[in-house]
This record gives sequence, C-alpha cells and structure tokens, in this order.
Amino acid sequence: MELFFDSAFAGTGNLNELESKHCINVLRHKEGDIIYVTNGKGQIFECSITTAHPKRCQLKVISIQQAKPRPYYLHVAIAPTKNNDRLEWFIEKAVEMGIDEITPILCHHSERRNLRIDRLEKIVISASKQSLKSTFTKVNELTKFNDFIKANSNNNLFIAHCREGEKPLIKHIYQQNTNAIIMIGPEGDFSEKEVLDALNLNAKAISLGDARLRTETAGVVAVHSIHFVNM
Repeated sequence: MELFFDSAFAGTGNLNELESKHCINVLRHKEGDIIYVTNGKGQIFECSITTAHPKRCQLKVISIQQAKPRPYYLHVAIAPTKNNDRLEWFIEKAVEMGIDEITPILCHHSERRNLRIDRLEKIVISASKQSLKSTFTKVNELTKFNDFIKANSNNNLFIAHCREGEKPLIKHIYQQNTNAIIMIGPEGDFSEKEVLDALNLNAKAISLGDARLRTETAGVVAVHSIHFVNM
C-alpha cells in the first residue's frame, strides 16, 4: 500500500503537484488505478485515478478510513543534538512508533541552538507515509526550557535526567491511558537548576533505565515505554 500526502485534500479534487508527479511520473500509475491519500488529519482516502496528469492527478474517492484515536496523548520535548542527523533519526523512529507532538527545547547545555523546522516536518511526512500513519505528528518551534516548563506546569510532565535523586522507572510512575509530556535533555544533561526548576513546577523525575543513553536513544526509549505500558 502506497500512501500519498496532500494537506489540502478533503475528499474531492486532485493531488498537489509534488505528489501528482511522484504518483504518475515516478510510480507510473495510470487512470483506473487505486491509490490512498491522507491529509495528515486522521483520514485515509481510497481513491481511483480519473485523470493521470503529472501536475494535477485527479481522483475519485471510493471510501474513507478514519484513524482510531489513542486513549492518550504523547508529547516529547527534546534538546536538539549537536549532530542534526541524530535528532532527525529520533523524529523518524518516534513517528513510526506513534507520537502526537514534539517540541525541541533549548537548554543550558544545548550545543545546537538553531533548527530548520521545515526540514523536520518533511521527515515527519516521510516517516508517516512509510509507516501508514494518517494523523501526523506536530513539530513545534525551538522553545526555551523555562518557557516550556512554565507553559506545561499543569500537565502530566516528566523529566528524564542523569543527576542524583529519587527517579523511579517511567513504567512505575506513568498511569495507563493518561497523557504524558516527557522532557529529554542535551548531551550534557539538564543542569541542576533546570531539574530543580522543573520539579518546583510539578514535573516528576523519571529514569529510563540503568544505562547512560544518548539523547536520541533516550527519546526513543521514552516513546516505546509509554506505548508498552499502554499495550
């Protein structure tokens, strides 16, 4: 099954030019072929190609599949890695597993302080299409750590850090079918002040296991842990 993406598609009309070209010129689809289209908002449209035009591939909708929503919302706030490829790898894998929202956060020890959000959104689209996701992950702008914790102090906020102190495993503190926001720090970890500031704003300290993990690996472990608890 091939999944095409057009954010403006609502059940009538044609594919955008980029996806039309991919569908007709690259994959060699022709009139009468069945393809599947999503607008990233939870719907997959089963369509028949009525006009195989490489710039305006016109479609007729046969059926609509609505994604079944998860009973919880998963949001990961993660410090961008120095090597941008590692952050992109995390986003790709998190999207494949299933994640609702990602916020890059700027921390005291952050080594990367600039991001191209448009590039990260393209990775979300590619990973969503590959894994047949019809509800696309939201990627937010780079946000300062203190601004993020203040904005989310009333939510189910967790901070994974490597400093001393009581840190139960996430599976022992997270309750099934509840929303979660998990913060993952940079290569140098969160600063002591950042941890204290988060805890003072109702965040819960958690552990992701005994091993010392890279930032992107910790992000993947966090996403998988939440899904595992909810299985």
